[in-house]
Amino acid sequence: MNRSAPYQPLILRILHGISGILVIGAIISGFLIYNTFDKRFGYIPIPKINPIQDIHGTLAVFFLILLPFFAVYSFHAGKRRLLQPDSIQNLTQFGRPIWWVSLQRLVNTKMLLAGVLAVVSGRMMKEEWLPTGELDHVWYYVHLIAWLIMICCIAIHVLMSAKVGGLPLLLSMVSWKFRPEDSPVNWYSRLRGWLGNFSHNLREEINQFMGGSLLLKIIEVIVLGGIIAAFVLPLFFGDAE
Repeated sequence: MNRSAPYQPLILRILHGISGILVIGAIISGFLIYNTFDKRFGYIPIPKINPIQDIHGTLAVFFLILLPFFAVYSFHAGKRRLLQPDSIQNLTQFGRPIWWVSLQRLVNTKMLLAGVLAVVSGRMMKEEWLPTGELDHVWYYVHLIAWLIMICCIAIHVLMSAKVGGLPLLLSMVSWKFRPEDSPVNWYSRLRGWLGNFSHNLREEINQFMGGSLLLKIIEVIVLGGIIAAFVLPLFFGDAE
């Protein structure tokens, strides 16, 4: 790999790539569901895809399964890409490089929140609502809002990535080249080493939690709690979407 190009950890690229594919697929299939059953805010005259709800639901379930892994990675190994203690203050330095970086970190953090809101609201919806014309449920509106936020965040995320790192940064996220120490063959031994030092790692995580950004830690709790809720709530409130 060209040394001038930024290097992205292989795990990040895998999680980021799969999540991106699932999110884009969910956005497209979600729009087709709206375009079929709602149409209140405009629509495109295209043929109906009968199993579109099943397609959207399948993509959403896979995204929900992947989301906790991506979230844990983001808040720990990838926390430098999220909101920092000085990010809000740096947003006052409009036009400077730190402003662009801080905006990108803020958007990255908002995407995690929007993703959680989307999966929670989607899980609380029922499949028969839209085909039967029941369009005024609160969870449906929340779901629409969550995906609108996600679409805006993705657009800004791509633009900010291009602005901050240019084409080399964008290409580094889709490259399959990796360093020897980042090889998948080493993942099991690294996991065993981490588990073997669990008590030390736990103390280190606690120290980082206490000394890190309080706002980011609150967001982490909200995101992880929301993911748990997405799995649990449908068990108590009827069939999920």
